[in-house]
Amino acid sequence: MKKFAVIFLSLFLVLSLVACSAGMEQPVETSSPGSAATPTSESGIPSSVSTEAEESPPQSVADALAENQRTHDDPGDTIWDSAEVISIALNGDAIEADHDVVTVDGATLTITKGGTYSLSGTLNDGQVTVDTQDEAVVRLILNGVAISSASGSVIQVTDAEKVVIMLADGTNNKITDASEYSFADAETDEPNAAIFSTTDLTIAGAGALIVEGNFNDGIASKDGLVIAGGSIEVAAVDDGVRGKDYLVVRGGNVVVAAGGDGLKADNEEDANRGYVLIESGLLDIQAGGDGIDAATDVIITGGEVNVSAGGGSTQYADGSTSAKGIVGTVSVMIAGGVFNIDADDDGVHSNGSITVSAGETGIASGDDGLHADESLTIGGGIIRIASCYEGLESAVITIDAGDIEIHASDDGINVAGGVDESGMLPGGRPRPGAPGQDIFTTSGNYYLNINGGAILVDAGGDGLDVNGAITMTDGVVLINGPTENMNGALDYMSGFKMTGGTLVAVGSAGMAMAPDQSSSQYSILVNFTSMLRSGTAIHIQDSAGENLLTFVPTKSFQSVAFSSPQLVSGETYQIYLGGSVAGNSLGGLYLDGISDPGELYAEIEISGVVTILGGGGMMGGGPPGRPRNRP
Repeated sequence: MKKFAVIFLSLFLVLSLVACSAGMEQPVETSSPGSAATPTSESGIPSSVSTEAEESPPQSVADALAENQRTHDDPGDTIWDSAEVISIALNGDAIEADHDVVTVDGATLTITKGGTYSLSGTLNDGQVTVDTQDEAVVRLILNGVAISSASGSVIQVTDAEKVVIMLADGTNNKITDASEYSFADAETDEPNAAIFSTTDLTIAGAGALIVEGNFNDGIASKDGLVIAGGSIEVAAVDDGVRGKDYLVVRGGNVVVAAGGDGLKADNEEDANRGYVLIESGLLDIQAGGDGIDAATDVIITGGEVNVSAGGGSTQYADGSTSAKGIVGTVSVMIAGGVFNIDADDDGVHSNGSITVSAGETGIASGDDGLHADESLTIGGGIIRIASCYEGLESAVITIDAGDIEIHASDDGINVAGGVDESGMLPGGRPRPGAPGQDIFTTSGNYYLNINGGAILVDAGGDGLDVNGAITMTDGVVLINGPTENMNGALDYMSGFKMTGGTLVAVGSAGMAMAPDQSSSQYSILVNFTSMLRSGTAIHIQDSAGENLLTFVPTKSFQSVAFSSPQLVSGETYQIYLGGSVAGNSLGGLYLDGISDPGELYAEIEISGVVTILGGGGMMGGGPPGRPRNRP
């Protein structure tokens, strides 16, 4: 992925520096100002369509952290006086603990006062209970234990100010609960995890811990849960690791195999809680449901996260269970880290907003790569969507920076609202009850703003599909679009104003479009007389023979739209087909020049904002009343 970023940076620099000069003249079909069918204002965007978001911009990570409840952990929680440690020996079916702050009843140990307790040994069928009334921290040092229960939870915190589980350096520890719990009555349903706490819980240290949750969850806290270290493996029938108010990962190596969600924070009643924060650590999550699921926000600033949800992107589940990679109901914020997501449903999802400002993200998705109902903002980082139905989807998408590569069976970037009728199986069959059929919670205007970055799209449907307006002020966009005529490399409804950047969009000719007449930067739209084979190079040169573009489409094509700051009014450019290319390519774009330009196809003079050669396509606007976009 780092190589991908370097190539894209080189691409941007090369295209920004290439110059052109005047050349030969040849009559061509051109568009004149005002001829586009759609624009109804000077900007080229209908007056009914706003160019700014109605909602305030997505909050920053700092704002999100400030709004969410502070975590309970403190550096002093993991510091203690060794002289005050109370040692407890587990001896198969018995417990040795000679101290008045603990009680022993057969194979059940109850801690009744704050302090530091060191447990070692094996307990075949027993339980460790924490039930204190003071305000002191309870530290449980697991110093090489193997504890199992045949009737319920293994470590149960019923009452305490705060509990810290320390994994002693170099030790291996294992917790195994029962597959069926014995409750006092039919109304009781807790504890419901192998390690269960009603209060704030922290897990730290440099030892190893294996947790087998055979009844329901693996590790659960009804307050906050912080993982600060350790090598932790959790296998659970339902959720792997759950903190109701928040789940924070600040370090460690965490491996989760869960029948339900992998990591989860599920407080839906308090806007300042129900969040997941990942700052560092290595996480490997396999979940039958969502990999990471937060009732409010998911905030990621570092670490390495590997997620498989619902069996992966090729599983095609029946939709009865949400199986997304990362879900933040209110927002998802990615400001660092390395991610590899393989999800049956969306890779990253929010009913509100998604913001990506840094990090390296790789996604394979059975539906959308990144989906946000309200807004999706990308301000940096590397995003590679190797497979998906649609790549980026939201009502408002803003791309200010970043390196983005999308391989989509349908639309590469989709700006829409309403019901997302996606999630199709191979061959065009709808997925039964498809989780990909997202219900957007927003209504109103839809737009795509590209202000920078490097974007590579390979789409079976529309490359850019916008049920509203597009503005592009900077950046590089390369599109290998559809081969069938009911889709286009570009498909917009309310205008495409281009004032800067470089655009190359190839695909079928039936719906071919270019930026519209409101643009201040010139564009060329060429519709060829017949479909050309994939691998046929397109070269655009100025009259001095300097190369503006060498592009080799990866699929059959009949149209190319090209816009560059180097296109100059009144200048003539030569279009060549075929020949040979040299050097490295990215998405079909060659940076190292050509050894043979092939055959001259046409010469085209820039005599309008959009210069069109050949018939067909939408010519920057569609027939009145004919819908051209799908949600």
